Amino acid sequence: MTAGCLQAGVLPENFLPQLPELLGLQIRTLGYCCQLIGGVLVEQCPNRSEVGRRLLVVSAQFNHCRTVLRLFDDPAIFVYTKQYGLGTKEEDIFIRWLSVLSNVTDQLYYPCEHIAWAADAKVLRVDSAWWWTLNTALWTLSLLLGAVKALWTMLKLRQKLRSPTGTSASQLPRSKRRAMEARICSEVLTLLSNLADLANAVHWLPRGILWAGRFPPWLVGLMGTISSILSTCQAARAGRQAEADSP
Repeated sequence: MTAGCLQAGVLPENFLPQLPELLGLQIRTLGYCCQLIGGVLVEQCPNRSEVGRRLLVVSAQFNHCRTVLRLFDDPAIFVYTKQYGLGTKEEDIFIRWLSVLSNVTDQLYYPCEHIAWAADAKVLRVDSAWWWTLNTALWTLSLLLGAVKALWTMLKLRQKLRSPTGTSASQLPRSKRRAMEARICSEVLTLLSNLADLANAVHWLPRGILWAGRFPPWLVGLMGTISSILSTCQAARAGRQAEADSP
């Protein structure tokens, strides 16, 4: 998506479905940036600690906004999970079952978060802490599965580029080589983004599990900002690719 299209008010057909995702990324990035800057000010700049605390409050509100917006994500997640099914069209059996397990995890993640949110809002009389812990555990598992999937896909693609079956790398069509290289780059971004989020997910698990509860606010903000920037880069690459492929 180019800036010219937005300024001219001309949107490609495939842009509208991406708007909710782009909005979520913007809110996410702003929230983590506020947490990063606020955390640094509180810890390193005593004379500006009040500004830092206010930024941390803003960050918390952005995160709450994202939680509320995710109340409307269930239909899209359900449709995607249903369409993928058991992944019978997937060539790689390992990727197939990783994807199925990841889809099941994501399908459970959203209801748990909704219940935790409803408990915090006093809509439901349940223990919100328990549901938030379960929600975080599911998120951690989903990120771990995503990281493994990205790493496996990246290694398989590199293997094909180096010694594709029945042909040499130099004999591959140039367009196919470029597509594979672009896919590898995308998987690298996915892997790094998932690992950054995974660091935060473990931090939010109950104390006693690895480094749970040990991150200062600025480090949580840093990991989240890195992940958000990488996700934004991915979205931009996907948008350019979709624009190039459209007639």
